[in-house]
Amino acid sequence: MATDQAGLGLKTDEAKPAVAINLTEKAAEEVRKIIAEQQAAGVAERLYLRMRVVGGGCSGFQHKLDLDPTVNPKLDEVFDLNGVPVVVDKRSLLYLGGVTVDFHDDLNKRGFSISNPSAKSTCGCGSSFSM
Repeated sequence: MATDQAGLGLKTDEAKPAVAINLTEKAAEEVRKIIAEQQAAGVAERLYLRMRVVGGGCSGFQHKLDLDPTVNPKLDEVFDLNGVPVVVDKRSLLYLGGVTVDFHDDLNKRGFSISNPSAKSTCGCGSSFSM
């Protein structure tokens, strides 16, 4: 496993995480842009894309994407996906196998989408899922 400059155990694409998480190049480009804007505004020196699964919604679980300046080495796994530092807590990793994060910027849809092949069903609006 290759590590980053800060010694946080950043796993690179070459090392491939044990749980396959795919961040498309389009999504990675948008996240890098947002992180650069936040850093330029002085929000934090280092920001990570935090992916997690939380309880909620009409189907039981929801995916969440946030920017987070902190990493808990005991609870979090850190990955480098397409040049984006991604943090996932170990509990959420159980639900994120094979997940793909994409970004859409079309006339009908703008924003991030998460496709989880492990989801047994989704709600009508697509914001929550069951396992």
